[in-house]
Amino acid sequence: MASPPSPPLPAPLLPSGRPPLLTVEPGGDPAHWAARHRAALRALVTDHGALLVRGLGLRDAATTTAVLTALADDLMAETESFAPRSPRGTGTYTTTPWPPNQQMCAHHELSYTTEFPGLLLFACLTAPDDGGATTVADAGAVLDALPRRLVRRFTRQGWLLTRTYNGEIGASVTEAFGTDDRAAVARHCHTHAIAHRWQPDGTLTTRQRRSAVVRHPVTGRRCWFNQIAFLNEWTLDPGIREYLIDSYGPDGLPFNTRYGNGDPLEPGTVELLNDVYRAHTRHTAWRSGDLLLVDNIRTAHGREPFHGPREILVALADRVSLTDCSPTIEVTAV
Repeated sequence: MASPPSPPLPAPLLPSGRPPLLTVEPGGDPAHWAARHRAALRALVTDHGALLVRGLGLRDAATTTAVLTALADDLMAETESFAPRSPRGTGTYTTTPWPPNQQMCAHHELSYTTEFPGLLLFACLTAPDDGGATTVADAGAVLDALPRRLVRRFTRQGWLLTRTYNGEIGASVTEAFGTDDRAAVARHCHTHAIAHRWQPDGTLTTRQRRSAVVRHPVTGRRCWFNQIAFLNEWTLDPGIREYLIDSYGPDGLPFNTRYGNGDPLEPGTVELLNDVYRAHTRHTAWRSGDLLLVDNIRTAHGREPFHGPREILVALADRVSLTDCSPTIEVTAV
């Protein structure tokens, strides 16, 4: 006997300046509710780029993992992370550690890799006392708002990410690649078009060039998809930037970004990128128990500064290959 159809979801609210909000009263098992409404929820994310679900009452890692697993089959293990996360369940992690008094500017998760999540799922177990919203920004609108000359340059050249794994700041080699075996790291870099070099002191440096503009594999819409501003030295707090340069030198920063031809980015260009993101940012304050679903290609996300305890769990899902997104440059090591 066929299962009865799931009851329709209420229409989400579309408040100005905020992501779509769906308030529900599921009752019973949140994972069962999520499984029944999976198709409808994912369709809303496709339509709007992000969706905040309120009323699920997520309170612990086990329930949250069950809900996230019900919504997505392909929960990814993170590779090439720029900062370590702690696992809280199968495919479920803590959010990236970032100073609570610092803004985390808008970006697309793992956009410097050749395979990245198409869907991000955030669950709020403990909302902070103040601030701390996970912000979202439409990547198509951001692209349309950027100066055409700048977009043409990034379309033609792509963007370059440089990393130095110094063992003190950011993810270690083992945390980023899952191993410290040099042969295994070399194989990963070769497979994923990453130029790498081991320094005499054992430090690993890498360079990878990627497209800054891609097409969404489902909708075909062109999107500004990268972490150019987020991982650039000029986005860092000035005091932190000065400390890192004093400690590691201008060419030894844990991470930095450049134009795809290797030219350094001007401070004004990075400021412009962040200003455009801010102009298109939407946010809603977290409530404990909330669930946020984000289309990682169409929608950039960030995080506001906050006060008080804040516990957000995240899962990366729906693996997408860069080659399926019409990259504007060839994926090669540089």
